[in-house]
Amino acid sequence: MKNYILTILILSIIIPFRAIGQGCMESDSDEGVAVVGYVQADYDNYFFDTDNNGNTLNKPNSFYFKRARIGVMGSIPYDVSYYVMAEFSPIATGNPYLLDAFITYAPFKKYLKFTIGQFKSPVGLELNTPCHALYTIRRSTVVNNLATPFRDMQFMLFGSTDSLFGRKDLISYKISILNGTGLNHWDDNKFKDIAARLVISPWEWLKIGGSYRTGKQDIKKTGQVQKTRTRYGADLSFELKNILFQAEYLFGEDVGKVASGGGCGGKSTAVADSLIYSKSGFFVMAGYMTPWNLQPIIKFESYNPHVKNESTYKYLYVEQDFIQTTLTFGLNYFLNDWTRIQVNYLYNAEETAADEFPNDAIMFQIQAKF
Repeated sequence: MKNYILTILILSIIIPFRAIGQGCMESDSDEGVAVVGYVQADYDNYFFDTDNNGNTLNKPNSFYFKRARIGVMGSIPYDVSYYVMAEFSPIATGNPYLLDAFITYAPFKKYLKFTIGQFKSPVGLELNTPCHALYTIRRSTVVNNLATPFRDMQFMLFGSTDSLFGRKDLISYKISILNGTGLNHWDDNKFKDIAARLVISPWEWLKIGGSYRTGKQDIKKTGQVQKTRTRYGADLSFELKNILFQAEYLFGEDVGKVASGGGCGGKSTAVADSLIYSKSGFFVMAGYMTPWNLQPIIKFESYNPHVKNESTYKYLYVEQDFIQTTLTFGLNYFLNDWTRIQVNYLYNAEETAADEFPNDAIMFQIQAKF
């Protein structure tokens, strides 16, 4: 822990910008180093009993830190910027770890930039929303399962049309070559994943996006069929005055069973078989910012793990294999520009009456960012 703090302090002193991270924080300063970060303190209460197989679900209700992050960002003449962020919450791994670290070169301003390092995959709307700017406490089940691994070592080209067509950022794009093995992991094969995202914004308040990712997984045994993972996505974001509406759909196909997970701190791995597994899901979310800094949110989501062939996934740490829909009732209260309180109630409905079991939850979070 002391080594991480010392490293950040040294960086903030010796490295004399405005950097926009890939789904990360951004600084309000145009020059010099900026220290950025945020803390999210949570309490989750799970209304769990027994699952549909009669197994007792002993998920404890607990206070915890969902995220506790601090980092630095800045620029170096000319056209070079950097971003480093560490995660200090012990929830994911039990120890602090490097979350994001990348260098960006922008010789063509906003039209074309080059970035290399570790950061979020360009797949999807909700994944590329910074964690401190999410409208609900947890990301959607479909994103947690089909956009993983969230972070990866990669090289990315990205940019936008800026004001080329008479309106700002009419078209923006990201094209990335990734290891495909997740956060803080070496690649485990000779192949690389390819991911891309395209967003069209005909008006400032409307964005329409599409995403794609494909890659091969490690072969564990001689003669075993090569595992592949492919993802397609489409999304829409509408933000006009105080009204918010977002929707996203993701479809995934794995040749060979590829383990779910690998979100913020895990590694996605392959296991032995050669069947085709297809799964899909979506979310639809609406919100309204009132004059009292209160923002009610309602979000409907559904995840189908067996469009083709059966596969399992984890929801609130419970492994299951059926279609589930979740209705989230949320309320966000903004004390100021840096402090936010969120309350979410998650109502879950399973695929059939036989699958139904008590698994609702209520979540609280207070966030302070700097």
